[in-house]
Amino acid sequence: MIQTTIQTIDLRGLQPTRAELLNLIPRPVVDIAVASEAAATLIAEVRNEGEAALQRHAAQFDRVHDVVVRVDPAEIAAAVDALDPDVRDALEASIARVRIASEAQLHAPVTTTLGPDARIHQRWQPVDRVGLYVPGGKAALSSSVVMNVVPAQVAGVRSIALASPAQSEFGGRVHPTILGAAGLLGIDEVYTMGGASAIGALAYGVPSLGLDPVDVVTGPGNIYVAAAKRLVRGVVGIDSEAGTTEILVIADETANARYVAADLISQAEHDEAAASLLVTTSADLAEQVIRELGELAAATPNSARVIEALGGQQSAIVLVDDLAAAARFSNAYGPEHLEIQTTDDQAVLSTITSAGAIFLGPHSPVSVGDYLAGSNHVLPTGGQARFSSGLGAYTFLRPQQVIDYGRGALEEVAAKVVALSGAEALPAHGAAVTVRFS
Repeated sequence: MIQTTIQTIDLRGLQPTRAELLNLIPRPVVDIAVASEAAATLIAEVRNEGEAALQRHAAQFDRVHDVVVRVDPAEIAAAVDALDPDVRDALEASIARVRIASEAQLHAPVTTTLGPDARIHQRWQPVDRVGLYVPGGKAALSSSVVMNVVPAQVAGVRSIALASPAQSEFGGRVHPTILGAAGLLGIDEVYTMGGASAIGALAYGVPSLGLDPVDVVTGPGNIYVAAAKRLVRGVVGIDSEAGTTEILVIADETANARYVAADLISQAEHDEAAASLLVTTSADLAEQVIRELGELAAATPNSARVIEALGGQQSAIVLVDDLAAAARFSNAYGPEHLEIQTTDDQAVLSTITSAGAIFLGPHSPVSVGDYLAGSNHVLPTGGQARFSSGLGAYTFLRPQQVIDYGRGALEEVAAKVVALSGAEALPAHGAAVTVRFS
């Protein structure tokens, strides 16, 4: 058994204010300013130099040269044919499930009648073009192809471009399983580019590659990808800054310690900066989980990465007095993934306000959400679940109000428009109404 070290934060007997709780929350040691500065430089180089910058960045960060940046559709089709049958079957099952769940997110048009011949029509329009980013660093996330593409297709997006980093072990090409997943979904516009450079290319376009700018950029990635998305926000829309993964488990004395430990490790294996937290009312469970972490960490092929993530300041076991305190801590943290394993999961759920995705009970591990639950695994991190949501069909839809007034309906409100426009010293607003009745 490997000795694992994970810090314990004891909040029992304390009643921290919200501000104090936010200061107590463990977060990874990351310098957003440095990441943003580096990302801004890379984006500027792509804007100014186009494909030449992408080639230089591929050599610098991915250790590959002479990359074929725009993937030939024939290569995508060949990747589909070469998929392992079991992997293809799993991808197709995931596609079907995510499609069903995404279709439930669509909105029906609604018409509100405010009076005779006075109507407001609410409609939802898809954006024209999106750029989807699929990471390929420590893990080539073919599942992220499904999570990005399917909601966009369900929303009705007509033009979809996908970007993923060059892989040195595959001759500087996109990982073949990622290409195969794209092909299964009918995506034939794929680019071999990664990190902040890819985000900049999608946002601003690269004419020499035939890469037109997109309207929305989505997808998970490291801190540089998150920083790049923050920098291009406003030029394009983004889903959220989906950075290094997080899991927070709320559990009481009835939880299975081995399940909890396995779930903490499942996310810790993503990255050395991944955050794994257990918030519990039971000191006994906490001790059991620590023992299980040591045993399970020794058995996983990514044990070195897991041990570093668990020992980082971003991971912790948090002891609280009761489940209400656990919920307060979780809501302040705003986890990407929240698991609830207690005697009354529904009661705890009713007190939760902030989480990217919530997994109820001992048989709903985060890993099923990563692949086959039907939910989306592109989720906000770093506390952003307090004000943003995970990726869905709604990410690619814009609500639009269509105002449909007839002459009588306008005449009914004309005097009030004139009164308000006069009060705001904008008389031409009122005149634009009264001119119709002169």
